[in-house]
Amino acid sequence: MLLWVLGVLLLLFSSLDVWYFVRAAVTLVRAWFQKPVWDVLGEQSVSGRVLLHDIDLGHMNNARYLRECDFARFSLYSRNGVFKACRALRATMVVGATTIRLRRALCLGEAFELRTRIMVWDEKAFYLEQRFVSCRDGLVAAVMLCKQNVMRSSPDKILQFLCKRKVECPDYPEDLQHWISFISASSQALRAQSGLEDKTGAQEDKDK
Repeated sequence: MLLWVLGVLLLLFSSLDVWYFVRAAVTLVRAWFQKPVWDVLGEQSVSGRVLLHDIDLGHMNNARYLRECDFARFSLYSRNGVFKACRALRATMVVGATTIRLRRALCLGEAFELRTRIMVWDEKAFYLEQRFVSCRDGLVAAVMLCKQNVMRSSPDKILQFLCKRKVECPDYPEDLQHWISFISASSQALRAQSGLEDKTGAQEDKDK
């Protein structure tokens, strides 16, 4: 029996990122017992520390920043009700784009706060900002922008479900506007390279 259990564990750990799913489950359970965030657009902060499995060459590995941001978003959506609204509306969310700017390395043992907030939204996606703030000196060590696409629903419907009213979108910050323009330009260029635009145009001409 012991060998069978060890074999199953070996298979799981060799074929899946088991610790990711364990961490995600712990994050969701912890958020369940924490105080709800009633302000859907409010900032939420989670604490972290750079551990041995996070580092390469003495500082946090670049990929770890994105991983930590995943868990911070899970916590935010659990506490502010977005996950609840998605279940009720039968919607799902997927990451459509991320950009991270690294300003200073977070070193082994260094404590930090990861501050996450919904900045704005459009008809298809939420746009979030996530900041890694060092507890040592208060410096913003890294900042990430995330486009969270909503499938089979819309951000407006989710916010109306939670707030029971129409929620006005804040003004778009200038840097976010530039980032969204970059995403749009990149998408158009890739569609052109794959011939999708030509096919779409040809179909439109045919329909006319």
